[in-house]
Amino acid sequence: MSTDVFTDARTSHPQARRSGLVETHHGHTVADPYRWLEERDTDETRQWLREQDQLSQTVLNRLPGRAWLRAGVHQFLAVGIVGPPVQLGARRFFMQRRAQDEHTVVRVVEPDGADRVVLDPVALDPSGATVLDAWHPDHDGRRIAYQVCVPGESSRLYVLDVDTGEVLDGPITRCRMSPVAWLPGGEAFYYVRALPDPAVPPGQQRYDRRVYLHRVGTDPDTYDHCVFGAEGARTTRYEVAVTDDGRWLTLASSAGATGRNGLWVADLADGDPRQPRFLPVRAGDGGAATVVIGRSGRFYLRTGRGAPLGRCVSVHSGELGTDSVPWREILPEDPEARLQHLALLDGPALERPVLLAGWERHSVSEITVHDAADGCPLGTIALPGPGLVGEIRGTGHEAWFTYTDALTPGTVFRWDALTGTTEVWAGAGRAETQVGEDTPAAAHTPRGSTGLKATVQRMVCHSQDGTPVRMTVVAPRDRKGPVPTVLYGYGGFGLFPGPIYNPEILAWVAAGGVYAVAHVRGGPEEGAAWHTAGTRAHKHKSFEDFHAAAEALVAEGLTTPDRLAICGESNGGLLVGAALTQRPDLYRAAVCTDPLTDMVRYERFGFGASWTTEYGNSAVAEEFGWLFSYSPYHHVRPGADYPAVLLTLSEEDVLVDPMHARKMCAALQHAAPGTVREDGRGLVLLRRDTGVGHGAAALSPFVELLVDRLSFMARHTGLRLPDAAPWVPAAEADTNVVA
Repeated sequence: MSTDVFTDARTSHPQARRSGLVETHHGHTVADPYRWLEERDTDETRQWLREQDQLSQTVLNRLPGRAWLRAGVHQFLAVGIVGPPVQLGARRFFMQRRAQDEHTVVRVVEPDGADRVVLDPVALDPSGATVLDAWHPDHDGRRIAYQVCVPGESSRLYVLDVDTGEVLDGPITRCRMSPVAWLPGGEAFYYVRALPDPAVPPGQQRYDRRVYLHRVGTDPDTYDHCVFGAEGARTTRYEVAVTDDGRWLTLASSAGATGRNGLWVADLADGDPRQPRFLPVRAGDGGAATVVIGRSGRFYLRTGRGAPLGRCVSVHSGELGTDSVPWREILPEDPEARLQHLALLDGPALERPVLLAGWERHSVSEITVHDAADGCPLGTIALPGPGLVGEIRGTGHEAWFTYTDALTPGTVFRWDALTGTTEVWAGAGRAETQVGEDTPAAAHTPRGSTGLKATVQRMVCHSQDGTPVRMTVVAPRDRKGPVPTVLYGYGGFGLFPGPIYNPEILAWVAAGGVYAVAHVRGGPEEGAAWHTAGTRAHKHKSFEDFHAAAEALVAEGLTTPDRLAICGESNGGLLVGAALTQRPDLYRAAVCTDPLTDMVRYERFGFGASWTTEYGNSAVAEEFGWLFSYSPYHHVRPGADYPAVLLTLSEEDVLVDPMHARKMCAALQHAAPGTVREDGRGLVLLRRDTGVGHGAAALSPFVELLVDRLSFMARHTGLRLPDAAPWVPAAEADTNVVA
């Protein structure tokens, strides 16, 4: 037998039973021959999955360069991850993953500067299957509420004594990724929990959430009091927070994936915390809103109402609840930059409160400083380069913010409003993160952990309707002529794919390839209107933008269609699935991770029912037409010359049901020749991770997923990888950013 699986005549796709199921929906004839694959736990599906596992493992394990890629990914991951601190009482809490850690842990810095691990998922579960979902210390830093889950199961919430390590409360179930808002004293908190199973229809247990008040140590099923949400739609999500002084409870609600929310506040100094009196701050229109509340009782609202890119308005708490709230504009809308973050510094050491504003101008972050009274500009905070600020946290006269770009690992900076100076608080780019390190930002050079001589370039192409679409392109500095290239995209839910430090991108570029991220419509890059322009009836614009980006990469001489791979995850998997079925001639390989592919039935599975505001409702005739017009599963054509496709799924994914990948795999394999062709085009593989949820995994399975994706794309685009050579990065990073 040949050592190359693609020339092995005995290698063929497993056969899947193809039923004759055909239905009529709103006048459309819809074939669904693989509906039986929606059920995972049948003998027929299990046997088919075993055959798929055997094929994918055989092919993927024989691809060249895997040892080199694995070492490279580990090299780029060795910088670790660190988050900004949360100052509570005399303690600071922060999250961190060091190079040798499988999971992120939570550490606490004591007043004397000593730090220790306070939460470690591996200590809770040595098997490594348990994932830390969220953590929330109380106002004094004495207790911490944390949530863990085993993929496929409901999240469980516990309360831990930080001093003793004793578990004081829990488990509280049905509260996956719930916010926790502590009341002063650490005896009670607000949180979000789904209704119990008997109260909701089968298959809808992930919906029907409410906001409750819980007292530590009590039975949540008998004590907990619902304070908000009894009248909300079943797909409504809630966020709750209590201000540092313990006075104000803020609550935001959003139904489905609209990108809009309602916002309320309640004065906890006025009445019973079990019955907070909520005042509406704004209705659920005009995009997402957030509120920051100062010690003086002044509210600062980041809103998209009347300003698609966002602006900041202010009002005093005493003026809320009146017939006409006198909002005052503090920061007007910038016509070219999206207002993303607000942080207020109003500590007693300051002469006047200071407002920090985080902006994203065409996917590049800026931070400006303003007088909180009138928005008067006071300056800017210099950033290391054209990258992204992840979040800004402010306390007293100090602010912390995270920064990353395509070649710079995530780094936490501290800015002092008294001196106007910036320093590195924790740099993930160092061999070991040193908490509290006082290195001036100007002296912070992106560590040579990347070991790359690369360029980061901003490109602009034009979509079918003439709309300019931006791309971030990372390429080897010494690139000559067209080379194997990966085009990545997402374009949905107002979420943003980069540019950030990404080991997959860096390993590909280190091997000599080009990696491009297309900022297609459906994302947030150009504001709320950019998101809306890629949703519902306009979803096809996302696909058109993606094709335009691919054609631009070819036209600019960076690559050719036979050296171009496309890659996407979740909604990005939908983007890739649509791209490969619409323009198979333009792509040589495609990787779809946890994708949506059956848009006719997507609402019936996972969290699909909450996404109708993004995609449309199949029960409505016009909206069904939108969905059916691009649904990848329904547009697979037998005999079409499709690129090589790797579909990956996480079996415990409760967000995007794995049935999408299973059905798409069967359809593509049916369309391909019975025996895999010599060049590998038309090959379709289904790779499964068991015991892993949507995007939640320990380090080891994450690395193996990247190795499989990269080696697959390298094999099909002609990127030559060393077979077993050790990873030897260049001595020093050499970056050149081209605007």
